[in-house]
This record gives sequence, structure tokens and C-alpha cells, in this order.
Amino acid sequence: MQTSARNQFSGNLVSVTRGAVNDEVVLRTADGLEIVAIITHGSALSLDLSVGKAAIGLVKASSVLLMVDVSAAQVSARNCVAGAVKAIEKGAVNSEVIVEAPGGAQVASIITNSSVDRLSLSVGKPVTAIFKASSVVIAVDA
Repeated sequence: MQTSARNQFSGNLVSVTRGAVNDEVVLRTADGLEIVAIITHGSALSLDLSVGKAAIGLVKASSVLLMVDVSAAQVSARNCVAGAVKAIEKGAVNSEVIVEAPGGAQVASIITNSSVDRLSLSVGKPVTAIFKASSVVIAVDA
């Protein structure tokens, strides 16, 4: 599978909670990162999602917010990955910032250069990558 999504989290489903309209699925990667996704119940059925099934969580880098001095208890988004800035690649307007969690998982975020400056981001600085569960697309092998 090829995709333009910068963030591709491979792992196995550890939880599938069924709902009337939406289902919540939790994907755990090999390095222990847990990604929560909210998808339609119909999609979960058509993908035959169940605990233990291998899957990939896809998240566009532009959907990932970065915050400093914050904990998961302070935001409503289900996916909060605390780590440190591993790399910053500045462009003319935007920058790609790579956040590395303690277990080695990496999350890419695209934010404006002014946000990089305002947050005083630099390699090694603690930061939290945040994205909503509804921003996660779940993929499985056909």
C-alpha cells in the first residue's frame, strides 16, 4: 500500500468498541504507541475489524497539532503523543517537525514557520503531538 499520509502506524487492534453510528478502535504499534480512531460502524464491519487484527492507522501531518507544556488531561483530543523534537525541516512558509516518543515512535507534523518560532521549537525540546481520533484512517490488507 502506498499513501501520501506522512504518519503510518502499523500494529494490531487491541480494542474495538461498537456503536450505533461510530466505532472506536485502538491500534497498538510494536513500540507500544496506542492510536485511537473513530470510524463509522459500517466501515468497521466492512473491514472486519476485531481485536488482534493487523491494521495501519494513517494521519496526515497537517492534522497533527504541536503543543508545549501540556498534558493529555488538558486537551479533548484522544491522541496525545508526548516526546521531543527530533528534526525540523523549514520551508518557505511551513515546517515539518518530527516528534519522537520515548519508545521510538515518530509523529510528523506540518506547522507554520511562525508557529515553530512562537513555540521556540528546537531539536530536543519536549513537545506533545496531538490529533483527533476522527483524523485517523484505518487500513487493512484486502
